Amino acid sequence: MKSAQDPRHKKRIATVKQLFSSTFQKDNLSTDTLKVLAVSDKIDDQIQASAPQWPISKINKIDLAILRLAIYELNQKKTPEKVVIDEAVEIAKRYGAESTPGFVNGVLGAIVNSKKYEE
Repeated sequence: MKSAQDPRHKKRIATVKQLFSSTFQKDNLSTDTLKVLAVSDKIDDQIQASAPQWPISKINKIDLAILRLAIYELNQKKTPEKVVIDEAVEIAKRYGAESTPGFVNGVLGAIVNSKKYEE
């Protein structure tokens, strides 16, 4: 069973926080954050394809950070899809707005269902 004390969960939260803060300042970023940012253009294309009604510039920055990390993990194919989505939704519940969990779940579900993440 998943725990808030799980080191993988803590690492994801730390990475989401850094991805969010990188929107404003690009200093002292971890290796994990830099890896996600290195492919953020490809990830943003995947988000745009799965949520065409939401331009990247209009998505809340915390929602975008959560989605970027989750899609990066999907592309890595090291963690089961359901785990990635569940973790992203849990982080969205904690840090996002009221509508964030549903939005994150919808975008990730669309990506997984259409296999729009890297093959």
